[in-house]
Amino acid sequence: MYSHEIQGETIFITGGAGFIGSTLIGKLIEKNQVIVYDNFARNALESKEFYKHPNLTVIKGDVLDLEALKQSIQGATYVIHAAGIAGIDTVIKSPITTMKVNMIGSANVLGAAATLSSCKRVVCFSTSEVFGQIAFRSEETSATVLGAVGEARWTYAVSKLAEEHLAYSYYKEKGLPVVTVRPFNIYGPGQVGEGAIRNFIVRALKDETLYIHGDGTQIRAWCYVDDMVEGILRCMTSPKAIGESFNIGNERAVTTIYGLANTIIRVLNSKSTIEFMKQEHADIELRVPKVNKAKELLEFEAEVDLEKGILYTAEYYKGNK
Repeated sequence: MYSHEIQGETIFITGGAGFIGSTLIGKLIEKNQVIVYDNFARNALESKEFYKHPNLTVIKGDVLDLEALKQSIQGATYVIHAAGIAGIDTVIKSPITTMKVNMIGSANVLGAAATLSSCKRVVCFSTSEVFGQIAFRSEETSATVLGAVGEARWTYAVSKLAEEHLAYSYYKEKGLPVVTVRPFNIYGPGQVGEGAIRNFIVRALKDETLYIHGDGTQIRAWCYVDDMVEGILRCMTSPKAIGESFNIGNERAVTTIYGLANTIIRVLNSKSTIEFMKQEHADIELRVPKVNKAKELLEFEAEVDLEKGILYTAEYYKGNK
């Protein structure tokens, strides 16, 4: 674990009330000051045992508010930019908000970070969506795909790609120590909002029907949240990470959506059945990362296999029905 290397720092996390951000805070809060800057559209933070921790400062704010952002970020030595519009339903509902928050919001965060006197690292969250509909063992240098204009799903990928280009530009032009991470289908305890594994587990625990959009042949690689957080911690501490982007995912935990539903029913000993629904929007047919770069530069590899991750996640939801 690298986390013990980060201590005595002030860590500013946009979107810190979200699923991944709040899990990351749990690893940092004992030995660092953590400032959460979030509009609390989703709140995974309030259920954490460290919610009232004396090292935690919570600021309700919006990344589109540049002045508030600049004020709130002062004194930070690390910046984690996890805020963004996520979840396909949310994106399709408001493509304008998606584009504004992910592009202008990210520009504001990077601009504010560039004003800090002692910024050791800025970690920006991108997405595996930048690889488009077919992404098999995609590398960080693989071509990114923008998708058809007018298909709302791609507004998310395009806005995140713009953020990546801007982050890299801040590194090249201003020497800002930026790293970009591309999470591949992260799941686990405390997930809020959309997410296939979360939805399936919550329903399977109640023996309710699991609904699959499309024919269920879409292929995904699933990464447990603790592995994702370990990848972020290494991006924060490894000197080799600066100016780079990393796929963070588990290339071994690969299954179709139909296979995933069946696995969850079996592992949880559930009586749920599976039903198929019409696919309403563009979907990702295949998404599996190549993670060699993270192995080589960060010495990072995901460790939690899918069945173990499902059990860990189900334990959490059993206690939080």
